[in-house]
Amino acid sequence: MTTETFLFFIFSFFALASSLMVITSKNAVHSVLFLILVFCNIAGLLLLLGAEFLSFMLLIVYVGAIAVLFLFVVMMLNVKVNNLNLNSISLIPLGIVIFSALFYQFNLTIKEFYIYKSAYQQSIIISWLTEENSLSNIKVIGNVLYTNYSILFLLSSLILLIAMVGAIVLTMHQRTDAKKQIIENQLLRNSIGVVKFITLRK
Repeated sequence: MTTETFLFFIFSFFALASSLMVITSKNAVHSVLFLILVFCNIAGLLLLLGAEFLSFMLLIVYVGAIAVLFLFVVMMLNVKVNNLNLNSISLIPLGIVIFSALFYQFNLTIKEFYIYKSAYQQSIIISWLTEENSLSNIKVIGNVLYTNYSILFLLSSLILLIAMVGAIVLTMHQRTDAKKQIIENQLLRNSIGVVKFITLRK
Protein backbone atom coordinates (compact mmCIF):
# COMPACT_ATOMS: atom_id res chain seq x y z
CA MET A 1 0.00 0.00 0.00
CA THR A 2 1.40 3.35 -1.05
CA THR A 3 1.48 6.50 1.05
CA GLU A 4 -1.18 8.21 -1.07
CA THR A 5 -3.55 5.26 -0.70
CA PHE A 6 -2.99 5.19 3.05
CA LEU A 7 -3.71 8.91 3.34
CA PHE A 8 -6.77 8.45 1.14
CA PHE A 9 -8.24 5.87 3.52
CA ILE A 10 -7.31 7.99 6.56
CA PHE A 11 -9.02 11.10 5.17
CA SER A 12 -12.03 9.05 4.09
CA PHE A 13 -12.39 7.46 7.53
CA PHE A 14 -12.20 10.77 9.37
CA ALA A 15 -14.61 12.39 6.88
CA LEU A 16 -17.18 9.63 7.43
CA ALA A 17 -16.72 9.69 11.21
CA SER A 18 -17.04 13.48 11.33
CA SER A 19 -20.14 13.44 9.12
CA LEU A 20 -21.76 10.94 11.48
CA MET A 21 -20.92 13.19 14.42
CA VAL A 22 -22.51 16.15 12.61
CA ILE A 23 -25.92 14.45 12.48
CA THR A 24 -25.72 12.69 15.86
CA SER A 25 -24.36 15.51 18.02
CA LYS A 26 -27.00 17.19 20.18
CA ASN A 27 -25.06 20.44 20.52
CA ALA A 28 -25.33 22.69 17.46
CA VAL A 29 -21.89 24.24 18.03
CA HIS A 30 -20.28 20.81 18.10
CA SER A 31 -22.09 19.89 14.88
CA VAL A 32 -20.67 22.94 13.10
CA LEU A 33 -17.16 22.14 14.38
CA PHE A 34 -17.45 18.57 13.08
CA LEU A 35 -18.73 20.00 9.78
CA ILE A 36 -15.54 22.07 9.51
CA LEU A 37 -13.56 18.88 10.13
CA VAL A 38 -15.48 17.18 7.31
CA PHE A 39 -14.58 20.02 4.94
CA CYS A 40 -10.89 19.78 5.91
CA ASN A 41 -10.83 16.03 5.25
CA ILE A 42 -12.58 16.44 1.89
CA ALA A 43 -10.03 19.13 0.98
CA GLY A 44 -7.28 16.63 1.79
CA LEU A 45 -8.93 14.05 -0.46
CA LEU A 46 -9.17 16.52 -3.33
CA LEU A 47 -5.54 17.46 -2.84
CA LEU A 48 -4.54 13.80 -3.08
CA LEU A 49 -6.56 13.41 -6.28
CA GLY A 50 -4.71 16.30 -7.90
CA ALA A 51 -7.50 18.88 -7.74
CA GLU A 52 -5.60 21.43 -5.67
CA PHE A 53 -7.72 24.35 -6.91
CA LEU A 54 -10.94 22.76 -5.68
CA SER A 55 -9.21 21.80 -2.43
CA PHE A 56 -8.07 25.34 -1.66
CA MET A 57 -11.42 26.80 -2.77
CA LEU A 58 -13.19 24.41 -0.40
CA LEU A 59 -10.99 25.57 2.47
CA ILE A 60 -11.32 29.27 1.64
CA VAL A 61 -15.04 29.41 0.80
CA TYR A 62 -16.65 26.74 2.95
CA VAL A 63 -14.34 26.59 5.97
CA GLY A 64 -13.20 30.22 5.94
CA ALA A 65 -16.56 31.83 5.21
CA ILE A 66 -19.68 29.67 5.30
CA ALA A 67 -18.82 27.35 8.20
CA VAL A 68 -17.51 30.24 10.32
CA LEU A 69 -20.71 32.16 9.55
CA PHE A 70 -22.77 29.15 10.65
CA LEU A 71 -20.75 28.97 13.85
CA PHE A 72 -21.26 32.66 14.66
CA VAL A 73 -24.99 32.46 13.92
CA VAL A 74 -25.44 29.39 16.11
CA MET A 75 -23.47 30.98 18.95
CA MET A 76 -25.43 34.25 18.70
CA LEU A 77 -28.81 32.53 18.58
CA ASN A 78 -27.88 30.38 21.58
CA VAL A 79 -29.81 27.37 20.33
CA LYS A 80 -31.02 25.26 23.22
CA VAL A 81 -31.29 21.50 23.18
CA ASN A 82 -34.88 20.34 22.85
CA ASN A 83 -35.54 16.91 24.27
CA LEU A 84 -37.98 15.60 21.69
CA ASN A 85 -39.53 12.19 22.26
CA LEU A 86 -39.18 10.78 18.76
CA ASN A 87 -40.11 7.24 17.93
CA SER A 88 -36.91 5.74 16.54
CA ILE A 89 -38.77 2.80 15.03
CA SER A 90 -40.67 5.09 12.65
CA LEU A 91 -37.36 6.45 11.31
CA ILE A 92 -35.97 3.04 10.37
CA PRO A 93 -37.55 2.86 6.85
CA LEU A 94 -36.26 6.32 5.95
CA GLY A 95 -32.83 5.41 7.27
CA ILE A 96 -32.77 2.22 5.20
CA VAL A 97 -33.66 4.15 2.02
CA ILE A 98 -30.97 6.78 2.60
CA PHE A 99 -28.37 4.15 3.53
CA SER A 100 -29.17 2.12 0.40
CA ALA A 101 -28.80 5.17 -1.86
CA LEU A 102 -25.49 6.19 -0.27
CA PHE A 103 -24.13 2.65 -0.34
CA TYR A 104 -25.06 2.29 -4.02
CA GLN A 105 -23.30 5.58 -4.82
CA PHE A 106 -20.25 4.56 -2.79
CA ASN A 107 -20.07 1.20 -4.57
CA LEU A 108 -20.24 2.90 -7.97
CA THR A 109 -17.45 5.26 -6.95
CA ILE A 110 -15.20 2.38 -5.90
CA LYS A 111 -15.80 0.53 -9.18
CA GLU A 112 -15.31 3.67 -11.26
CA PHE A 113 -11.97 4.75 -9.78
CA TYR A 114 -10.61 1.25 -9.06
CA ILE A 115 -9.69 2.12 -5.49
CA TYR A 116 -9.18 -1.44 -4.31
CA LYS A 117 -7.07 -2.34 -7.32
CA SER A 118 -4.90 0.75 -7.05
CA ALA A 119 -4.19 -0.01 -3.39
CA TYR A 120 -2.09 -3.03 -4.36
CA GLN A 121 -0.35 -1.55 -7.38
CA GLN A 122 3.27 -0.55 -7.31
CA SER A 123 4.15 3.07 -6.74
CA ILE A 124 4.82 5.16 -9.83
CA ILE A 125 8.13 7.03 -9.77
CA ILE A 126 7.76 10.60 -11.04
CA SER A 127 10.75 12.50 -12.34
CA TRP A 128 10.35 16.01 -10.93
CA LEU A 129 12.97 17.33 -13.34
CA THR A 130 10.53 16.80 -16.19
CA GLU A 131 7.59 18.11 -14.15
CA GLU A 132 9.32 21.33 -13.13
CA ASN A 133 8.17 23.38 -16.11
CA SER A 134 4.65 21.95 -16.23
CA LEU A 135 1.67 24.13 -15.35
CA SER A 136 -0.48 23.35 -12.35
CA ASN A 137 -4.27 23.48 -12.25
CA ILE A 138 -4.25 26.79 -10.36
CA LYS A 139 -2.04 28.46 -12.97
CA VAL A 140 -4.15 27.17 -15.84
CA ILE A 141 -7.46 28.21 -14.26
CA GLY A 142 -6.05 31.63 -13.29
CA ASN A 143 -4.74 32.15 -16.80
CA VAL A 144 -8.13 31.32 -18.30
CA LEU A 145 -10.07 33.47 -15.81
CA TYR A 146 -7.91 36.58 -16.13
CA THR A 147 -7.48 36.43 -19.92
CA ASN A 148 -10.49 34.90 -21.66
CA TYR A 149 -13.09 35.71 -18.99
CA SER A 150 -11.60 38.80 -17.36
CA ILE A 151 -14.62 41.05 -18.13
CA LEU A 152 -17.09 38.51 -16.76
CA PHE A 153 -14.89 38.02 -13.71
CA LEU A 154 -14.86 41.79 -13.02
CA LEU A 155 -18.62 42.04 -13.61
CA SER A 156 -19.30 39.26 -11.12
CA SER A 157 -17.16 41.03 -8.52
CA LEU A 158 -19.06 44.27 -9.20
CA ILE A 159 -22.39 42.47 -8.73
CA LEU A 160 -21.18 41.03 -5.41
CA LEU A 161 -20.07 44.52 -4.32
CA ILE A 162 -23.50 45.98 -5.17
CA ALA A 163 -25.20 43.14 -3.28
CA MET A 164 -23.00 43.76 -0.23
CA VAL A 165 -23.73 47.52 -0.26
CA GLY A 166 -27.46 46.84 -0.73
CA ALA A 167 -27.52 44.43 2.20
CA ILE A 168 -25.80 47.03 4.40
CA VAL A 169 -28.28 49.74 3.34
CA LEU A 170 -31.31 47.49 3.94
CA THR A 171 -30.16 46.49 7.40
CA MET A 172 -29.59 50.05 8.58
CA HIS A 173 -32.39 51.07 10.93
CA GLN A 174 -33.73 54.56 10.27
CA ARG A 175 -35.13 55.91 13.55
CA THR A 176 -37.67 58.71 13.24
CA ASP A 177 -37.41 59.86 16.87
CA ALA A 178 -33.64 60.32 16.79
CA LYS A 179 -32.31 63.89 16.86
CA LYS A 180 -29.93 64.62 14.02
CA GLN A 181 -27.93 67.63 12.97
CA ILE A 182 -29.05 69.49 9.87
CA ILE A 183 -25.84 70.98 8.55
CA GLU A 184 -27.56 73.23 5.97
CA ASN A 185 -29.66 75.00 8.61
CA GLN A 186 -26.66 75.45 10.85
CA LEU A 187 -24.61 77.05 8.09
CA LEU A 188 -27.44 79.39 7.03
CA ARG A 189 -28.13 80.57 10.57
CA ASN A 190 -27.38 84.22 11.36
CA SER A 191 -24.73 84.70 14.00
CA ILE A 192 -26.45 87.84 15.35
CA GLY A 193 -28.59 87.08 18.33
CA VAL A 194 -27.19 83.62 18.89
CA VAL A 195 -25.78 84.55 22.30
CA LYS A 196 -28.24 86.20 24.64
CA PHE A 197 -27.35 87.95 27.88
CA ILE A 198 -29.95 87.54 30.58
CA THR A 199 -29.95 89.72 33.68
CA LEU A 200 -31.02 87.76 36.71
CA ARG A 201 -32.87 89.42 39.54
CA LYS A 202 -30.86 90.00 42.69
